[in-house]
Amino acid sequence: MIPDLRSNFNANFTPHSYQDLLDAILLRNGVSTPFRIAETPIFLPLPLLQSIAESGATLTRRLLDSPSYLAQAAQSIPAGFRVANQDSHPHFLTADFALVRDSSGNLSPRLVEMQAFPSLYGFQAALAESYAHTFQLNLPTFLSGLNRDTYFQLLRRTILGTHSPENVILTEVDPTHQKTLPDFLVTSRELGIPVIDITHLVPVGRKLHYRNATGQLVPIHRIYNRAIADEIIARGIQLPFDLEAPWDVEWAGHPNWYFLISKFAIPHLWQPGQPASDVIPPAVFLTDFLAGPGAQRLADAGVPLPAPGDPAAVYSNLLLKPLFSFAGKGIQFDPSHADLLAIPPADRGNYLLQQRMSFLPTIETPYGITQAEIRILYLWPDGGELTPVIPLIRLGRGKMMGVDHNRDLLWVGASAAFWLP
Repeated sequence: MIPDLRSNFNANFTPHSYQDLLDAILLRNGVSTPFRIAETPIFLPLPLLQSIAESGATLTRRLLDSPSYLAQAAQSIPAGFRVANQDSHPHFLTADFALVRDSSGNLSPRLVEMQAFPSLYGFQAALAESYAHTFQLNLPTFLSGLNRDTYFQLLRRTILGTHSPENVILTEVDPTHQKTLPDFLVTSRELGIPVIDITHLVPVGRKLHYRNATGQLVPIHRIYNRAIADEIIARGIQLPFDLEAPWDVEWAGHPNWYFLISKFAIPHLWQPGQPASDVIPPAVFLTDFLAGPGAQRLADAGVPLPAPGDPAAVYSNLLLKPLFSFAGKGIQFDPSHADLLAIPPADRGNYLLQQRMSFLPTIETPYGITQAEIRILYLWPDGGELTPVIPLIRLGRGKMMGVDHNRDLLWVGASAAFWLP
């Protein structure tokens, strides 16, 4: 979207340079990347990035300033996952945005979803560094006045708090077989913390421990949590400790925030007239839609819907989304009325219907104009402020923007954003 940078990059690109990029990423990560890396970064105007980042921060503050919302959201946490000692704010936040044409024909961001859960903070910095090195891009990628050194200082402060690295762990379900392993390895190297399978934690009294390389038990003072509740549930994993017990441990990324700021928040945030509501596509809970008021709210907002009561209706302008899935799992395009009714009544509260957006293709490539999803990564250390730190980009030409949904295409996949100072 900065034409000179875009055209110069495309003109100088070669297949050999793409292989150099992959080699650079492998060198920095220490392991091959199990998802597709796009051939190109994108180039964005800084004011656009800043506007997007501020929208995500504004929406987050609205949620945190609403005790009634937080109380309602807390009821969505499944039994067995209501973890004690919740912090007053999340340490991590991601906000995903699409770029669309607004009613005036201008380029405008629209919120796809928010999640108070860690993303690829280590990998994304390494990816941007690899693009910059391979293609000799002397352009910034970090936000809020950060550079590489101060970025990792802030990440270290957020994850470690006041503790020694040996007493802080990154924990995940079966981490060596996760697609996010490259991120784990970068984070472990930069911060000096071990990566431990959550099923290997050892409870002793009120403390949790892990075994180091020599088999000794080491007390855990703080957990950088990457384990997702829905994966633990889906796999039927029995943890070796009671997650809800009041353990003598701090959380960097308290598990409750995964539920409190998620797609569950979107219908609550869609309140015309409230700050940043203009970036939110209309959305309602499935239960409200089927009961009638939700469908009326969408219709009043100008969302085209089939005639009410049509059992053969197909909602081509809506997406059906499970509230607590990750990486786009379970999203259904063009849901039919029969599809909605097929969801058991007891489960309907875990879904929303959101107006389907048309991502605006903005990235010129040799294979046609490509769409970009812009994710802003935020850090919020103890005693600090909510800070946008780096953009993460997904390029795609299909219905879904995730890297798993564009694996057979070229000039799509995981990418980075640079901006013109």
